[in-house]
Amino acid sequence: MWVFGYGSLVWKVDFDFEYKIIGYIKGYLRRFYQHSIDHRGIPEKPGRVVTLVPSEDPNSVVWGVAYKIRKEDVENVTKHLDYREKNGYCKRVVTFYPRDKSVDPFMLTLYVATKENESYAGPASVEEIAKQVINCCGPSGTNKEYVYNLAKAMREIAPDVEDEHLFSLEEALLKLEKKN
Repeated sequence: MWVFGYGSLVWKVDFDFEYKIIGYIKGYLRRFYQHSIDHRGIPEKPGRVVTLVPSEDPNSVVWGVAYKIRKEDVENVTKHLDYREKNGYCKRVVTFYPRDKSVDPFMLTLYVATKENESYAGPASVEEIAKQVINCCGPSGTNKEYVYNLAKAMREIAPDVEDEHLFSLEEALLKLEKKN
């Protein structure tokens, strides 16, 4: 079993895996369109975390990390991730394209929050999202920490990739912090 991390799973892996590969999937965009009431916010003050939204461009790419799960760990890791991603995420199977071109593309599982789930926040301007994120906190920490950690991790694993939505949100948060 392979699992794709494109959000906190890029920098906060809390399950056993055999090894990991950096690469991307096609046809999606990473967006902060999902409310978090269980990790980076609370029901009264939801934070925002990433999900994947279909792109009009089938060649759009989202970089992340694929984790190879040992056969004997599949059941436990699946239970853990199903619980961790319980706030509106469902599983999809997509093709993963490794950065290392000597490795052929392969199918893997990812968790995505669709418009149909009750915690789907939907589109908003980067400035509106930043205003929501700046003061949110939940059991897993602050919402701004989530954004900063993801931006840092993406620069490390895909230094030549400009993730406009993520990096614009990071910049908007830094501006808000300076104001405050």
